[in-house]
Amino acid sequence: MTGSGRRRTSRGAWFRRPDDQGLQDRLTLAKKLTPYEIDALGTWHWEIWGRDEQLAPEGDWGVWLICAGRGFGKTRAGAEWVRNVARNDPEARIALVAASLPEARAVMVEGESGVLAASPGALAPEFEPSLRRLVWPNGAQAYLYSAAEPDTLRGPQHSHAWCDEIAKWENAGSRAMAAWDNLQLGMRLGQHPRVLATSTPRRVPLMSRLYDEAKSGRVMIAKGRTADNAGVLPASYYESVLDQFGGIALGRQELDGEMLDEVEGALWNRTLLDRCREEMPHSQRVRTVVGVDPPAGEQGDACGIVVAALLEDGTAVVLADASVEKASPERWARAAAGAAAAWQADRVVAEANQGGAMVRSVLRAADEMLPVTLVHASKGKAARAEPVAALYEAGKVRHAGLFGKLEDQMCGLMAAGRYEGPGRSPDRADALVWALTDLMVGKRVGPRVTLPY
Repeated sequence: MTGSGRRRTSRGAWFRRPDDQGLQDRLTLAKKLTPYEIDALGTWHWEIWGRDEQLAPEGDWGVWLICAGRGFGKTRAGAEWVRNVARNDPEARIALVAASLPEARAVMVEGESGVLAASPGALAPEFEPSLRRLVWPNGAQAYLYSAAEPDTLRGPQHSHAWCDEIAKWENAGSRAMAAWDNLQLGMRLGQHPRVLATSTPRRVPLMSRLYDEAKSGRVMIAKGRTADNAGVLPASYYESVLDQFGGIALGRQELDGEMLDEVEGALWNRTLLDRCREEMPHSQRVRTVVGVDPPAGEQGDACGIVVAALLEDGTAVVLADASVEKASPERWARAAAGAAAAWQADRVVAEANQGGAMVRSVLRAADEMLPVTLVHASKGKAARAEPVAALYEAGKVRHAGLFGKLEDQMCGLMAAGRYEGPGRSPDRADALVWALTDLMVGKRVGPRVTLPY
């Protein structure tokens, strides 16, 4: 626990021990309880079942930040804290702040781990959607807010607040910071106003500010990992996030709850890439290409294979990273052809510096009808990447998902020409550069207008 104060120890720590004595304690208690009491104990007694990092710290604190990996149990911890505040303080006026109002309702209030799910039937609050309000039987109240509308927090007063996924709050125009500051200025009800913030870490201005304030003791920080909650998470979910993030730098952020430092002088940074992320776009694809950066040898570096498309609104979207590692020419050629078929690509754009005509021949061997364009690099990887990075800065490129290994490499490409990312070569990033160069660099692109005749 970072900051002033002391970590609170769960009353159930003895009960959850994995050793033989812990098992004996559980069996002894179970024999003394009715099935109803066992169910109630497991459902409503958070001080028994919550882990130490999920319980509010002791001491005189004003802001408590739970900064942890995905699936750690941040939402449950927030909901249980709100429930406890409302139960013990009929005068409580609680702000529930999310990146948007739909998220506040869907996650913080009505979600599987939200306030309603965490509340016993007779003591559950009534949710009034039209008023964006929760009202508990004892009179305590909570109100929903969107961090994207900072002015809605200007004026209202609160005794407590739960701010969820603060790293996702809109940073354009300093909205996240304005929402936080307006909230803090209204924390003036009750004897000890307190704020709980829950989030997976990202190096955005608000998170960096809270980490700085923790050094002076104004903020308490509890950290945690996805693995801490592995016994509760569905096995399929846990395995899928390990497959997606295990072994890459981004995994330290998404799984271990670690705030990643940006590489000074890199062409891309994680804040920029997070800003470019969106769900699969609704805009029509105009042209789709597969960029390929072949490895130098038979079993050399990975073969970078990245799918990107130009959209009718003049922007581009990265659709997939289909790169393969330690692959023979036949295998990476099949992977490239498979990606082209899966995304109905118009063309494969492959670098020919390593292999020359062989690159075309192995791609055609995988699919004799595959449209292939060979490109020759006359500049270094970083120099080729600079105009593509500028497209990201201008908001012209989006990522339809999170591509961990690709983005790790992008954040390691330096403007000075060096590469400081994982592996020997940024093969995935180079494939991305070839694809986006073919689609956008040196071309006049803009929204396409379809005439009605």
